[in-house]
Amino acid sequence: MNVSHPSVHPVEVAPLPPTDGRVIVPPIVRMKVIQGMPGTIGGLGLRFFQFAYAVVSLVVMSTTSDFPSVTAFCYLVAAVALQSLWSLSLAILDIHALLVGRTLQNYRVVSLFSIGDGVTSTLTFAAACASAGITVLIGNDLGLCAQNHCKQFETATAFAFLSWFTALPSFLLNFWSLSSR
Repeated sequence: MNVSHPSVHPVEVAPLPPTDGRVIVPPIVRMKVIQGMPGTIGGLGLRFFQFAYAVVSLVVMSTTSDFPSVTAFCYLVAAVALQSLWSLSLAILDIHALLVGRTLQNYRVVSLFSIGDGVTSTLTFAAACASAGITVLIGNDLGLCAQNHCKQFETATAFAFLSWFTALPSFLLNFWSLSSR
């Protein structure tokens, strides 16, 4: 994996162009390191909270006995399971990058992270919205909370929204980093 860090690979200032007609290659411009991006303490914090909120949503929803009867709740379980695996794997990568002392600012790596964050956050948001709609239908419109686990459904949905809310900055920072190149 090609990773770089300014202290490991310093950017040199280009000398003045020669007058004899030779062409000078400009120095390589490195991506800016912003907290919240992969390989930073802020990025690790975001990944930790994404993982924690997704796991809480997954555990709360899967402990109810009647969640498999509603497709939106099954979708929520699948989406937050994917979100938790994605966040855990990137948190491990962030820990490794912090221990080694490098940032993960390679164009291909940031592209992969941006696409993965975009897909998982979109799936999590869609699942949380669908679950919120079904929860409102069960609780407010049909008035069947006495027969269902409305509090657990609401808690799992709320934590799915929190997981999405912490995944969104990761996606936006990675996407911004790619577009500003």
